[in-house]
Amino acid sequence: MQNLLFLVPLLPLVSSLILLLLAGRLTPLFVAILGVGSVGLAAILTLFIGIEFVNMGGGSFQQVLFNWLPIRGASLNFGLHLDQLSLVMMAVITGVGWLIHWYAAAYMFDDKDVQRFFVYMNLFVFAMLMLVLGDSLVLLYLGWEGVGLCSFLLIGFWQHKTDNVLAAKKAFIVTRVGDTAMMIGLLILFSEFGSLHITTIVDSTAQVSQSNLWLACLLLVGGAVGKSAQLPLQTWLPDAMAGPTPVSALIHAATMVTAGVYLIARMHPLFLQVQGILNLVAWIGALTLVLAGIAALAQTDLKRILAYSTMSQIGYMFLGLGALAFDSAIFHLMTHAFFKALLFLTAGSIILKMHHQQDIFKMGGLFKSLPLTSTFLLIGLLALVAFPGSSGFFSKEAILAATYEAHTAGPILWWIGVLGAFLTSLYSFRLLFIVCFGPANHDLKEVDYKASSQLVVPLLPLVTLAVIGGFISLDFSFVFGPAHHPHLPLWIEWMPVAVALLGFILAWVLYFPRISTQHNDRAISQFCRDGLGFDWLYEQLFTKPLQFFARINKSDAIDHFYHFVGWFNFSLNEILVISQNGKLRWYLFGTLAGCALMLGGLLWWS
Repeated sequence: MQNLLFLVPLLPLVSSLILLLLAGRLTPLFVAILGVGSVGLAAILTLFIGIEFVNMGGGSFQQVLFNWLPIRGASLNFGLHLDQLSLVMMAVITGVGWLIHWYAAAYMFDDKDVQRFFVYMNLFVFAMLMLVLGDSLVLLYLGWEGVGLCSFLLIGFWQHKTDNVLAAKKAFIVTRVGDTAMMIGLLILFSEFGSLHITTIVDSTAQVSQSNLWLACLLLVGGAVGKSAQLPLQTWLPDAMAGPTPVSALIHAATMVTAGVYLIARMHPLFLQVQGILNLVAWIGALTLVLAGIAALAQTDLKRILAYSTMSQIGYMFLGLGALAFDSAIFHLMTHAFFKALLFLTAGSIILKMHHQQDIFKMGGLFKSLPLTSTFLLIGLLALVAFPGSSGFFSKEAILAATYEAHTAGPILWWIGVLGAFLTSLYSFRLLFIVCFGPANHDLKEVDYKASSQLVVPLLPLVTLAVIGGFISLDFSFVFGPAHHPHLPLWIEWMPVAVALLGFILAWVLYFPRISTQHNDRAISQFCRDGLGFDWLYEQLFTKPLQFFARINKSDAIDHFYHFVGWFNFSLNEILVISQNGKLRWYLFGTLAGCALMLGGLLWWS
């Protein structure tokens, strides 16, 4: 079965091409069957490949498809690499991606551009699979740029809405900063190692410049920060919620935003060689998870709350990477995909029932009108706050335990992580109490979705995985080495649970049903609602100076130089045209005069 590995990314690619070539000629039902079915087949194939891979010992498998770039001394093949890390990533992308595609088929069924939607969605799955399966950094970067392009197309899918277009441009521009940094880092690695094959680089024993290696790793972190919406390039993710909800679930919760985590985990042998870089990664994650938690507390938009929670949870993954708990970070990546996809899809069901209303203060009492959907929301939030026994509990606890003991992190970052756990609990139960309890601030009279609804059935596996996903045993011994399980005092292990309980109690006191619930309009709340002022700061530092320069340079001084070049050549042409008068005697005189000048010049020179 491993020889069929190439079919896993090929199936969604072929489906995307078919849907593109037959644009406008297929019925919505056939579009759904083709779009969902191709990813479903890829998921089934991934299951069989995974079973065979585990039974064969879990080493690594290389599949070279063809020679792509025959560069002398550094020939680049189009090849796939399967190991324990890429298998987990492939399973998340195809498995969770299939369920989201299934849900999206029902969610977008009546949209007039549903065929274009699945072209983008399937192309995204292909690009994401190439990112995690490519055996070289060139293929990884190909997938990296591919998911960025698809993200731009899907955020701006409803291009007739101004907010969607602006959000798509913002996501593209902000992530391009990180992508550029990453590209420069890859060029430095190529100059040092003479190859961009991942295995060649991480296994190399060659002596390389430590300063160049440090710079390359820093630039790779820059790429990871941009794609995973971490400080200081996190501002694009909340605005990206303007896209369709299935897009938010697939791209901005379960897969693409975790690409930065995968990049650092994949290249971890390089980061281990550079002093201080993993400490930087840990601090980035810790600061991001706190910032996102504070911002989430002030949000009134249902999807923006979940977007900030995504930033926070990826911050935990970065914290785990920085604390040398690479296996725990990938474990949390997997469990986060389960419960965050569940939360976003459940939010999509609520938004549909509320006639596309996303303001949580215009909801309320949904446990009565939407009991099944509200139950799914509760289960997802319990996993998000790491309720004991849920999937999020095991992965988050593993990260915090490793953080306390790691020399690249330590107790200070552990306390920041604990503070993040408190904030997560507070904003999660705030969301639950405002949306599902209390007086209904709407006129919704419809009953909940039937259990057989296509908006419910895809959620059932996610509900199950959000509950029991933490019991899945992952073995990364061939990738990260033997797993280390620190033995810490009991109070350290249970402190995150205690602060989560404290967050629940405080949320109960502040947000449990009142006669009327209103959001806070004070300046500090608005400051937090705006993401702690980062958009304002970047506008002052970059946008306004650029606009000022554009105003004073609206005639474009640089263009004047090119206009001069054009004018000079045109004038020279006019002068030369004068000499072309058709008179033979004039031509003969010019020739003899030229010869005389050259002869005189030679004599003078000698």
